[in-house]
This record gives sequence, C-alpha cells and structure tokens, in this order.
Amino acid sequence: MLARPAIHDTPPAPRPAEAIHPGWLRATHWLNALAVVIMTMSGWRIYNASPFFDFTFPNGITLGGWLGGALQWHFAGMWLLFANGLLYLALNVATGRLWRKFLPIAPRGVARDLAAALRGQLSHADPRRYNQVQRLAYLSVMADIAVLILSGLVLWKSVQFDLLRELMGGYEAARRVHFLAMALLAAFVVVHLAMVALVPRSLIAMIRGK
Repeated sequence: MLARPAIHDTPPAPRPAEAIHPGWLRATHWLNALAVVIMTMSGWRIYNASPFFDFTFPNGITLGGWLGGALQWHFAGMWLLFANGLLYLALNVATGRLWRKFLPIAPRGVARDLAAALRGQLSHADPRRYNQVQRLAYLSVMADIAVLILSGLVLWKSVQFDLLRELMGGYEAARRVHFLAMALLAAFVVVHLAMVALVPRSLIAMIRGK
C-alpha cells in the first residue's frame, strides 16, 4: 500500500504591518505645521509694525511684505489652525488616541524619562509609544495653541471679546501673552525638529505612516 503524501497546511499570508500614524493624523499634522509657519512668519511682521521689546525680526524671515499683507496671511493661517486643530483634537478624542498616547503622566515618570534622555539612554525602539516627556510636551503645546487662539481673538476683536480681554489684563497684556505663546510654540518646533534629526524614522513614519 502506497503511503499517502503528507499534507502541509498553507501558511497564512502575513498581516500588513499596522500603521504607526493613521492617515487622518498625518494629514492634520502637516496642515497644522503649515498653519504654524504661516502664522509665525506673518506674526513677526505684525510685531515689527509695533514692537514692545528692544528688537525686531529680520524682514527676510517674515511674511506679508507689509502690515496689511501680514494681517491677511495671519488671518488665513488663524482659520486653518483653528479648524484643523479642532478636527485634530476631536479625532484624537473620538478614537481614544488622546488617552492611549498621552496619558497617564506623573511627575516621577517625567523626571525619570527626562534624566534618561539627558544621558542619551532613552529608548526609541517603539515609535508607537510616547515617553512621558513627549506626552507632557504634546499636551503642553495643545494648551499653548489654545492660549494663542484665545489671545489672538482679543487682538482681533478686542471690543467683542471684552471679557476675555479683561481676563488677560487688557489689550497690551494680551499682546504679550500672544507673543509669549508664540515663542513657546517656536521653541517646541525647534526641539521637535532636533528630535526628528536624531530619530529620522519618526519623519518617515509621519510621511508614510509606517
């Protein structure tokens, strides 16, 4: 009697790798980046028209050409940042990503991860997981953008938002709050770009998703 040939099960097809960043996140990220660049460069031109510190920004790194043009660019960037930022936040909440990626945060955990980062020992093996320093930074920049929008409303429609103006200490105080929030956002961008340079795969993931 002839032996029956062994039957080998066909191995299952490999599952496609899960995206590190979903498409909606990548799209809103790059739109937010564009809005921030527009608002920062046009905001520097607006500041130059009436500076309250002993310096101005070089015209070559500003946007708008003149005060009126800078205001138009600034308003365009403002609406893009507001609408896209609101969509980003809503999708993070709706998908549960806000809680999975950015929480929990504890002072001890932030201190531990910061110390590891300063020693060059913070692992970046899993780009899907944010360390506690990253979580704090991202949540802080979300709050900072909210302050930018609120103080910007005071500068744009000071009479209509009189209560908000008074809460900020008046129009001139709101200008300084807006400037400080812009400076913090610019500092975040600089650090963010430095981290991307150190971990280039994070840029690839934000472009391709994987």
